[in-house]
Amino acid sequence: MSTSDDGYGGDYTSPTGQTRTRLPDSEGDTYGSGRRSRSGLSSRNLIAVVGVVVLLIAAIAFANRGSGSDPATDTADGAPKNGPAAQPTAPTGTDPVKDRNGTIASGFAKTQQGAQSAAANYAVALGSSDMFDDQKRHQIVSAVMAPSVVGTFQKDLDHAYASDARKAVGLKPDGSVPSGMTFISRTIPVGTKATAYADDGATVDVWCTGLLGMAGTGSTKPVTTTWFTVTMKLTWTGKDWKAVSQTQKNGPAPVSGDVPASGAKEIAGAVEGFGGFTYAR
Repeated sequence: MSTSDDGYGGDYTSPTGQTRTRLPDSEGDTYGSGRRSRSGLSSRNLIAVVGVVVLLIAAIAFANRGSGSDPATDTADGAPKNGPAAQPTAPTGTDPVKDRNGTIASGFAKTQQGAQSAAANYAVALGSSDMFDDQKRHQIVSAVMAPSVVGTFQKDLDHAYASDARKAVGLKPDGSVPSGMTFISRTIPVGTKATAYADDGATVDVWCTGLLGMAGTGSTKPVTTTWFTVTMKLTWTGKDWKAVSQTQKNGPAPVSGDVPASGAKEIAGAVEGFGGFTYAR
């Protein structure tokens, strides 16, 4: 091989002691390959260049993924100006809330996205274990319902959460939890869909799964999962979305998986150890 890196020759000494010289104008001779063009890339250099290009493309894609919205393509409520609307479970990147009313999110945007976020969070509050406590239930209703319906809603729920309902889920008549038990009632939104929307009102469906029951040794009301859809009608109160009504129906429910059920202690530990979320469209 040549000892020169410019491809124009150089002397080569064979093991026999003879010296052969490659001339610059030669495309090749009997004893060696022709000269290499300086414009070409070796396989090693080509691999390096391709690697750099791949890394650059990946970095650009990662940076674009982190962008919350594009003013040139997004509308005020997060839907793209061109092309199909975002899917029901696709996040838009817009902050869901500005404030909190106790433990419940508040200050939702006056947009379709804001209405869906409000409905999801209100469904969680109205499906929580706090609803079985009279004082906490009244606080939740006051926080999520429109002022015009709070009184009527409170009365209806007080009747619904009477001692018989508490007994049905394993609680004591006063709503307290039996010793050694952990009561679980948790609603987890899977997705939201606005079926009607205007500046002063909206109707939103919230597809949910839920946990309900009593975890503990000897429990006769073990924790079970449910699937249901909450339909919530909302009104704009002048500063936030508030619910004026709520209905619920079963499903859609998927086929149960083959994950074996956990023991009561593990379920109780999970509920106590894993907190909830602020849900956003």
